[in-house]
Amino acid sequence: CDWSSDVCSSDLLKTLVESQHFLPTMIVGPSGNGKTDMCEQVCAHLQREYVRVNITSQTDEDDLLGGFRLVNGETKFALGPIPLAMLRGAVVNLDEIDLGGSALMCLQPVLEGKPLYLKKIGRYINPAPGFNVVATANTKGRGDDGKYAHTTIMNEAMLERFAVMLEQGWADAATERKIVGNVLKQFGKYDATLVKHMVELDRKSTRLNSSHT
Repeated sequence: CDWSSDVCSSDLLKTLVESQHFLPTMIVGPSGNGKTDMCEQVCAHLQREYVRVNITSQTDEDDLLGGFRLVNGETKFALGPIPLAMLRGAVVNLDEIDLGGSALMCLQPVLEGKPLYLKKIGRYINPAPGFNVVATANTKGRGDDGKYAHTTIMNEAMLERFAVMLEQGWADAATERKIVGNVLKQFGKYDATLVKHMVELDRKSTRLNSSHT
C-alpha cells in the first residue's frame, strides 16, 4: 500500500501502530523533515515501547540479532535489539535503512512476521503482540542520486516485505509557522512577525537547495 504526502503520514502511522497489527512500514522523504521524530512521538503518544536502530553501511547481523559477548570472563550470547523488541512487543525503527548493505537480509523472516531463528544458539524468537517494524529512508531504496551519499539500491525482495510505504514531504507553511511559534513560546520569545520571516527564509532556502541538486 503506497500513500503519498497529500495524506497526513503521522495520522496514518498512528492508526497503524495503534491497531497493533503487524504491518512493516517504510517512511520515505527528504532529510530533516521529521520522519524519525514522528515515529518516536507517535509511539510516545500511544505509550508504546520504541526501539531505534541506526543503520549504516557497517551494520551487520551481529548488530541486529545479537552475538557472543565477554561477561565476567565468560562468553555469553546477548540478544540484539531486534529479537529483544520482538519479545517485548515493541515498535522498531530501522533508521536510515537505505544506508545498509546485504546484512539486512537477515531480517527477512522478521519482516514476514514469522519467528526468528538465531542459528548461533539454536533458539526461536516469536514476535509478541504489538511488535512492528518501521523503517525510514531518503531514497525509497533507489540508491544515491547525488543528494544522499552512500545510500544503496535496496534488495527488491526486502522492499516488497514492507506492507505500507508512506511518502512524507515538507510541512506546509501554516504548519511550519505553528511549529516554529510553539518552539519560540517555550522560551518566552514568541513574535508573529519573526515567525513569518523565519518560515519564509527557510522555505526559500529549501527551494534554492532543491534547484541546485
